[in-house]
Amino acid sequence: MDVMQTVLTRRSVTRLAAPGPDDDTLLELLQVASTAPDHGRLRPWRLVTVRGTARDRLGAALARGTDDPVRAEQARTKPLRAPLLISIVLCPRLPHPKVPEWEQLAATVSMVHTLHLLLHSRGWGAIWRTGNAVDSPAVRECLGLDPGERLLGWLYVGTPDGPAAAPPRAPFDVREKLSMLEPHA
Repeated sequence: MDVMQTVLTRRSVTRLAAPGPDDDTLLELLQVASTAPDHGRLRPWRLVTVRGTARDRLGAALARGTDDPVRAEQARTKPLRAPLLISIVLCPRLPHPKVPEWEQLAATVSMVHTLHLLLHSRGWGAIWRTGNAVDSPAVRECLGLDPGERLLGWLYVGTPDGPAAAPPRAPFDVREKLSMLEPHA
């Protein structure tokens, strides 16, 4: 699949089944994704993969974030929606003399988006999920986050379980978002 086709057909896939990419495939794709724009090559991110029964462990941590038994059970099953969850952790290098935190966040997001495109180009489905649980002390402890790190959510990854064809996107005229700085005379 060429780059234009990959970008045009990538969609968040909500229904994911096994299998997901194996460790070697994931490492290969991460190696490529790590070349995304990153001022200063700080690589201000790290990833925590969650597979197999580790998904139950994460689910238990998610459930500890609520007192409502119904919501707790819903939270407990969320990690079971895909065979692989990739926890996205921002690890800002602060203070930094040249690269502010927002730029380090942008580098992390660029890497994850590149990984999402690469997964799609290889036939995998993925969706980036977030929510209040990213700030849960139980979830932070479960994933081993340090105090200065920030959980940005999870990339749920697996085999698309449903129609493979991407629905067309509604047309959007980008000229609405484009302007030009006029030169002075």
